[in-house]
Amino acid sequence: MKLLRFGKAGSESPGILDSEGRLRDLSNLVSDIAGEHLLPASLARLSSLNPDTLPLVEASPRIGPCVGAVGKFICIGINYSDHASESNMAIPEEPLVFMKATSAICGPFDDVVIPRNSEKTDWEVELGVVIGKEARYVDEAHALSHVAGYCVVNDLSERAFQLEGTGQWVKGKSADTFGPIGPWLVTADEVPDPQNLNLWLEVDGHRYQSGSTSTMVFGVAHLISYLSRFMSLQPGDIISTGTPPGVGLGQKPPVYLRPGNVMRLGIDGLGEQRQTVISYRPS
Repeated sequence: MKLLRFGKAGSESPGILDSEGRLRDLSNLVSDIAGEHLLPASLARLSSLNPDTLPLVEASPRIGPCVGAVGKFICIGINYSDHASESNMAIPEEPLVFMKATSAICGPFDDVVIPRNSEKTDWEVELGVVIGKEARYVDEAHALSHVAGYCVVNDLSERAFQLEGTGQWVKGKSADTFGPIGPWLVTADEVPDPQNLNLWLEVDGHRYQSGSTSTMVFGVAHLISYLSRFMSLQPGDIISTGTPPGVGLGQKPPVYLRPGNVMRLGIDGLGEQRQTVISYRPS
């Protein structure tokens, strides 16, 4: 299934794509694509439906973040060996974990806002893993059974905020609009091998990133098992699993986003995103 959320920011409705890729309304069946509705039993009920019988959404509404009420947005750094090389960083001996504020989450086609005083805003296409069943001290062999589905994530970063000051990476990762997710939550049954997906990103038509999840240092199952040692993972939590080479920081010389740039990014079977970059404007 391809589940999504549509409508005005902050008041999105749940939806599903039908056999022809048309948007159908799920709001009479579930309140949101979030929390308990991501549990295996709930997803099984939805999968038993014929989407073609559900109300058709005739207009072309805004597509929101594919998951609502996200509790934790957990990111993994330097998780592709070739990205480590371009960043002049050693390959980690265990996953490098940091958090991204959930207030950064936005829709896959929403504008991305360059923060005030930013000069080094950067892009990162990543595979997002959405938890569907609580995970606590799970072994790697059973870790994927805790996954509701997968999505595209653009893990935007302000490199000066992230790397040139003191403190944790979260400062450079958490500006509003720095976490586009979606367009869809593709349920796990449609992704038989999360370690065999191509992912890519373009800026103004130039392809900067092109990689495969097969080159991850730590795969999805290992990441879930590892994280579950330190925190319980709850339905709706997102793990953003790292980015392949080609980020702006790694260009020679570095290239960073400017107002007017347009990003396109995607992952095999998980859809595409498109964002226009704009300047911060005080409200």
